[in-house]
Amino acid sequence: MSESIHRHFLIFKPYGFLSQFKSNDSKQQSKRFLGRLYDFPEEIMAIGRLDEKSEGLLLLTTDGKMSDYVNSSYVEKEYFAQLDGDITDEAIALLQTGVAIGLHGKKYQTKPCQVYKLDQAPQLPSRQKKIRDDRHGPTSWVSVTLKEGKFRQVRKMTSAVGFPTLRLVRVRIGDFYINNMLPGDVIELPDWRVRD
Repeated sequence: MSESIHRHFLIFKPYGFLSQFKSNDSKQQSKRFLGRLYDFPEEIMAIGRLDEKSEGLLLLTTDGKMSDYVNSSYVEKEYFAQLDGDITDEAIALLQTGVAIGLHGKKYQTKPCQVYKLDQAPQLPSRQKKIRDDRHGPTSWVSVTLKEGKFRQVRKMTSAVGFPTLRLVRVRIGDFYINNMLPGDVIELPDWRVRD
């Protein structure tokens, strides 16, 4: 039985970055990649993704087994979403029980999840690109905790109930919290040994 030591990182993915490290596609050369934030090992991979306009916690690892586990339905991912409009109790109830969203050209029913409205805006670092101001109407914040991670799921869910997402920040993956991290911060975590 061999034992291998892997490397794991927690990063605060900034707005405008792709959840990959480089691209051989000439059309993407102007894009910003995670490799600009830190000198990561060659075999590093992102566990799950955040789209270019989303921010927050991302786990990186050189361990495929850890990636499979974190992507499984055992591990919760919590997001704070700023919504266009003052979300209603009815909309929150719909999100909690599951809504139909488009996925690969078909309808997908999201699984029940934890959703609640935040009493006030969370203490998050300001975003580089300005979010529309209050002259265009009220906004509200919700916490959404999922055990699944379909493509752009939170954005599609809030749109489905009539409150599009203006800003999306992942604040927790399992027991890892964003705490006081700032956009671009990278923390190397203690190694876990994985037995083959």
